[in-house]
Amino acid sequence: MTLPPDSTAPAAARHERILILDFGSQVTQLIARRLRESGVYCEIWPFNAAPEARIRAFNPKGIIFSGGPASVTEGESPRAPDYAFASGLPILGICYGQQTLAHQLGGTVEGGHAREFGRAHVDVTGDCAITQGIWAKGAREQVWMSHGDRITELPPGFRVVASSEGAPFALIADDKRHYYGTMFHPEVVHTPHGAQLLKNFTHLVCGCTGDWTMGAFRAEMIEKIRAQVGSGRVVCGLSGGVDSSVAAVLIHEAIGDQLTCIYVDHGLMRAGESEQVVSTFRDRFNIKLIHRDASDLFLGQLSGVTDPEQKRKIIGRLFIEVFEEEQNKLGGADFLAQGTLYPDVIESVSATGGPSVTIKSHHNVGGLPEGMRMKLVEPLRELFKDEVRALGRELAIPEAIVGRHPFPGPGLAIRIPGEVTREKADLLRKVDSIYLEEIRTAGLYDAIWQAFAVLLPVRTVGVMGDGRTYDQACALRAVTSTDGMTADVYPFSMEFLSRVANRIVNEVRGINRVTYDITSKPPGTIEWE
Repeated sequence: MTLPPDSTAPAAARHERILILDFGSQVTQLIARRLRESGVYCEIWPFNAAPEARIRAFNPKGIIFSGGPASVTEGESPRAPDYAFASGLPILGICYGQQTLAHQLGGTVEGGHAREFGRAHVDVTGDCAITQGIWAKGAREQVWMSHGDRITELPPGFRVVASSEGAPFALIADDKRHYYGTMFHPEVVHTPHGAQLLKNFTHLVCGCTGDWTMGAFRAEMIEKIRAQVGSGRVVCGLSGGVDSSVAAVLIHEAIGDQLTCIYVDHGLMRAGESEQVVSTFRDRFNIKLIHRDASDLFLGQLSGVTDPEQKRKIIGRLFIEVFEEEQNKLGGADFLAQGTLYPDVIESVSATGGPSVTIKSHHNVGGLPEGMRMKLVEPLRELFKDEVRALGRELAIPEAIVGRHPFPGPGLAIRIPGEVTREKADLLRKVDSIYLEEIRTAGLYDAIWQAFAVLLPVRTVGVMGDGRTYDQACALRAVTSTDGMTADVYPFSMEFLSRVANRIVNEVRGINRVTYDITSKPPGTIEWE
């Protein structure tokens, strides 16, 4: 099994830390994000990749067991490592984590009882350290449940703090050993006080002070980059997105002109973005930047291609080829900088050691060439997306870049179902520009996770000026999300949608019909391809 990255890097080693053992929950990352938001550094490891020596080296102040899809009642189901209990550290078990905590300490877990999925209410019958100042005895509180099994007999030393109809031991505590368990999920937003409950565990029980800040991370990572790179040369593939932009500015602050950024323009960016990237990094930050306009090459090889996966592969391959051409013109480099984030690291490791289902290839173009001799510089690999944005603001990167909605590496190519042509890309750019302009004018941009237009591969009949038209249709998409793992449609007013549609059909020649995509994720994905 591939293990997570070494946790002794300076940016992490100087801070108080919590270890999260992952049992396969779809929302384990949310636990880490809630802890980071309260100023506590944490890492997620698969439950079966945490030997005693490694936990000791990480030196956590507490351990959290995540939820998971398995049943404790099954013989081969996951178990927490024995050292987690022998360490004397505080432990918080969530859902499956609570069940294996109870089972391994002598309690009883059974299936076949009432299941709970979704919003539920618990009756608070006691108090403990993690409810201090949040839940009062006698209160009824909303939580989010997702369980089929439940504890039917507590282990020695535990007592019940809160109960629900389907989970009589919804919150349990062993005050002496500082062990706690919740059948509900405090990490999701549907448990209103969940973040505070987690903060009580990390701060009141584990004794964390919240010393994880972007200011401290910036200073420590600059020191780390200088130590790693020395006098070497670094190249960075700049896309203009948040991740590569923040990585480039941080590395430049550390090593100056030892960094050269290469911006491969595939001709599939949104209106004005290529010009913005070039002016921002050359003029504002004085970073050495190579701008390669390869739009003819990309669009030429995409001609006639309709399969979305094939489009992605073509764009990824060409990106690497063009990048390497420009790098070779520089005479090579010692290091390659990437905007890898912590979710990328987590998702490369399965909690159960099994394969995960590929819905579609990752949006980021490119990849690592086989036989690459350069070493990697990945200064953001410990951060979540919201932390990267915070770091970008710390580095004074313009809000137009730091606050930008996610944009896929293949660009507009996956927002044009079917064949991609320069004419279609130009048409979509105009539609997208109007849509985003209206969103910003309405003051809605920051309330939306991602908004964009899609050029549909259909033509429809319309009427303009008493004449018949037979032009293309487009779809508008806008979603809210906290992490992109799930998403809900943004509830625009009909007045707003009508105004946008009216502008598009009147100002963009070639479009005569506008639709709004109201599909959530799941069952749909955010992007169309």
